[in-house]
Amino acid sequence: MKKDITSAQVVAPCVEEAWRDVGASFERFCLTAGVAALAKMMERDTAELSGPRYGRQDGKDGHRWGRTAGKLGFHGGKVAIERPRVRARDGHELPLPSWEAAQAEDWLGRWAMNLMLINVSTRRFGRAVRLPEGDIPAPKGAGVSKSAASRRFVALSAERMREWMAADLSKLDLLAIQIDGVHIAEDLTLLAGIGIDGEGVKHPLGLLEGATENAAVVQALLDNLVERGLDPKVCRLFIIDGSKALAKAIRQTFGRHTPIQRCQIHKARNILERLPKHLHATVRTVLRQAWELDDADKAERLIRNLARRLEQVAPGVSASILEGLGEMLTVIRLGLPLSLRRSLACTNIIENMMGTIRRVCRNVKRWRDASMAARWTAAAMQEAAKGFRRLKAYKQLPMLRAALAGHQANHASQPALAPIAVAA
Repeated sequence: MKKDITSAQVVAPCVEEAWRDVGASFERFCLTAGVAALAKMMERDTAELSGPRYGRQDGKDGHRWGRTAGKLGFHGGKVAIERPRVRARDGHELPLPSWEAAQAEDWLGRWAMNLMLINVSTRRFGRAVRLPEGDIPAPKGAGVSKSAASRRFVALSAERMREWMAADLSKLDLLAIQIDGVHIAEDLTLLAGIGIDGEGVKHPLGLLEGATENAAVVQALLDNLVERGLDPKVCRLFIIDGSKALAKAIRQTFGRHTPIQRCQIHKARNILERLPKHLHATVRTVLRQAWELDDADKAERLIRNLARRLEQVAPGVSASILEGLGEMLTVIRLGLPLSLRRSLACTNIIENMMGTIRRVCRNVKRWRDASMAARWTAAAMQEAAKGFRRLKAYKQLPMLRAALAGHQANHASQPALAPIAVAA
């Protein structure tokens, strides 16, 4: 048992030996030097608790009690070292502050989470952190097995998700919020929200699981955001993909006059998928012209004319074009400049985050339950946030703020909020 354990008593000469071989084995040098520093700290703690070795000093809290084997995290796994033991006068173990501090660092969990977020499978975790022919062995119990990596990922991802889902939102100056769902498995959909503040910075806001994107799930997510400090009396722009359940829950929570923008890209894609190919170019051109007009009434007339021309060729598509027409032109009615409208008239921001979620979760072959899916998705959302950039047209966001204030003032005399539905 002792031959795989680094003894703290022989560390000092090992440092000099490792330094001579540093060119060939820098990793081994780092381990040996680190253990040497920790050994000195533990010896100092032991002396403070029990006095010098072989000494008999009154007034000390404890006395030495030999040595024992312990394990510390190193390079994604664990290494075994010997540490001194100290017992109190009444017989219970006295902790060494340096040893407790060294064990408190959760580098193993961070290693596991970081590698799994970049698609290193648990089966290959050991090879990713320890070279098979390297100087640092990975014997049984070194903490690099697939089950050990999985346990650490579960613990750390669950802890971070709890902290994230309880974070205070009252200090965020959010002007726009995008909400969309990602399908994980049969009868399991996760609904996520992302906010854009006055500086153009994007913030993942929350996550909730449900069977579908129904009104009850959306309402529960919005209730969670409100409980965490999102003021329902402040007028904000909501961007959605066209789900009626989303629009219904938003208006029940934030008021029936809340501006909602339906994703123009989703709408155009749905229309073109139902038309014959020879009509794609014409319809796409008309829709693009309508989206780029500064006058909402002219844009609406242009789209209605398109629907009228398609009544004979595709009557179902004609009706689909007019469905939700008012919400497709919200950013134009607010009087926003074209560059800002291009960023806020679609759900590309949250769709980009959904792409990161799919990439991070692609190694998962079986979803055991909803909590597992929520943990992975929350971890992926926080991973996506590391690569977020400011909104392209962030310098024009004061115009959105002014437009929302004017919109709220125009409807101030009317009832602000509809009755809030109780989430299931």
